[in-house]
Amino acid sequence: MRGEPVQVSGGDLQRLRQLNSLGSIRALREAPGPLTLTELAALTGLSRNSVIDVVTDLHERGWIGEVEPAPGGMGRPAKRYRFRADAGHVLGIDIGAHKVLALVTDLAGRTVSSGRVAVDGRTIRQERLEAVWRAVEAALVAAGLGPSDVWGVAVGSIGVVNREGLVTRVEALPDWQGVDLIGHLGQRLTCPIAIENDSKLAALAEQRLGVAAGVRDLVYLHAGRRPGAALILNGRLHHGFSGATGEVGLMEMTGWRTMADHLESCPAAQGSPPEDAAGLVFTAARAGDPGALAAVDAYAHQLALGTAAMVLTLDPELVVLGGGFSRSADVLLPALRRALEPHCLRVPEVRPSVLGEECVALGAACLALDHVDEHFFSPDGSIARPAAPRRPA
Repeated sequence: MRGEPVQVSGGDLQRLRQLNSLGSIRALREAPGPLTLTELAALTGLSRNSVIDVVTDLHERGWIGEVEPAPGGMGRPAKRYRFRADAGHVLGIDIGAHKVLALVTDLAGRTVSSGRVAVDGRTIRQERLEAVWRAVEAALVAAGLGPSDVWGVAVGSIGVVNREGLVTRVEALPDWQGVDLIGHLGQRLTCPIAIENDSKLAALAEQRLGVAAGVRDLVYLHAGRRPGAALILNGRLHHGFSGATGEVGLMEMTGWRTMADHLESCPAAQGSPPEDAAGLVFTAARAGDPGALAAVDAYAHQLALGTAAMVLTLDPELVVLGGGFSRSADVLLPALRRALEPHCLRVPEVRPSVLGEECVALGAACLALDHVDEHFFSPDGSIARPAAPRRPA
């Protein structure tokens, strides 16, 4: 018995082509190197003729590029294609107490350029916002880009950040609370803009690019004069209902607000500025100075109280020690591990960050790329290259 002919509408056919294109782009983005048509067909499950149609279309639209054949070999080499990560760019911005750092990355997350402006605790809100523009402009100029070339922006800010992107609480910068960074950046940038707490973005960077790559559950510690923490749950950054996840340091019993005093009041740091004290104490502890070792132990004991609360709640695979004090992890980590043992049923592995001071800006770029993926590379999105946005009047 012959069945009824299948009717395919124009809309269905267009949708099928879009899904085929998305599958091909995804395979090319995730591949460790260029792919031949045969390899791409095997990965996507498409017929060779369908792959040829998709590749031709994506190449004409600028999403993929043909790779020159390797020298040598017999016969006519098969054509190979790669995803063009340079087809678009995002901005990751870190607004901290002492610096504003902007990074431009391509669609693969590779850093293209950066811009940095120094600020301090006395910099007022308006001046700090102007420093953001100077850092962004420096990064864009270095990359040879303009504001309309940016596809997405994410910003890591000091303080608690709610779901609307407003900084709802911050102690280190009294006039920063309530700042509307989305509104400010939206005056000159018309791409999607996201705001998040700086420690959370540092955790995201570690999980994507750093010592926690591939780890599903982790606690991130920002160890420094201004401590903080963040959580990655099931491979995803955990924002929480109001953005206050990881703010265990607000509890007086943890001592996080004052634990840097142990280092700054240590005789090994006597007479030095507060921002230099920790480095001097860690150096003295490394040399075996008893007073410095006691100060490090006291700092680690209080850091362990808040850390243990998160470890017992989450039972993470890993704890990442980040922040400025992670540069002295050889001294601080053993003390932290000892301090955690009495409080934890299982002390997870603790590793120091390797991403340095770019950690927050890199995490911001990762978040911006996530939003780009949602807009252009998801089944509900569109892979059409965005038109150049119009400048606001």
